[in-house]
Amino acid sequence: MQRRSFIKSGLLSSLALTTLPTWANGKDFEYSILELMGKTDIKLYGKDINLRKEAHDAFVEMKKAAYEDGIDLKNISSYRSFERQRSIWERKFITYTEEQQMQPIDAIDKIIEYSTIPGTSRHHWGTDIDIVDGYQKVSGDVLDPNKFGEGQPYYDFKKWMDEHSKTFDFYLVYTDEPGRRGFKYEPWHYSYAPISKPMLTEFRRKNIMQLLTQEEFEGCEHFTEGFLTNYIEDNILDINTELL
Repeated sequence: MQRRSFIKSGLLSSLALTTLPTWANGKDFEYSILELMGKTDIKLYGKDINLRKEAHDAFVEMKKAAYEDGIDLKNISSYRSFERQRSIWERKFITYTEEQQMQPIDAIDKIIEYSTIPGTSRHHWGTDIDIVDGYQKVSGDVLDPNKFGEGQPYYDFKKWMDEHSKTFDFYLVYTDEPGRRGFKYEPWHYSYAPISKPMLTEFRRKNIMQLLTQEEFEGCEHFTEGFLTNYIEDNILDINTELL
């Protein structure tokens, strides 16, 4: 695989502190870059939940409350390691470029409609979880935003989460707010804010572009400086403002 050489070291510092909140300057957190990129084991809790303890405990309480209202909060995906995200990325890249004969840049644009570059997924943190209503029997892809609309199988789930999730400190990440850029609307993806907010702040203190140029996986040789700049600003940072 070709190594990328398009980024000069003098350009890297510009994104190290992109729009970092003033309250975070100089603040230290306990999260290492290995944790932030999913490259080290972290202690996870709960059979079929797999979240950090505080997030796990809050999710269990939310699950109990939802159950009383006839909603079964079912985990579809929570913690993912770097290697797991790499496998997702590479499977999609190969499918799009080899099986569907898409150009690499077009394939990458297609992937980042819903999937992150390895090392940048919020699922690396043990704070984020994809949830549906387990009581509903749905065929095909359950993570389809159309299935969360009015009259659709997950509408009651979505309505319940809209009304109650913040009580348990879980917030929708990729909203349908008009004008939001980056990843498409994901009505299933929730984040435990008390931990994920400081983790994002810590991640933003790193030089994310430089970190990404040090990785090797299918398709990364097609990343350009402009692409990575937009990816950081749109896909990593243009999220629910309550999680910033």
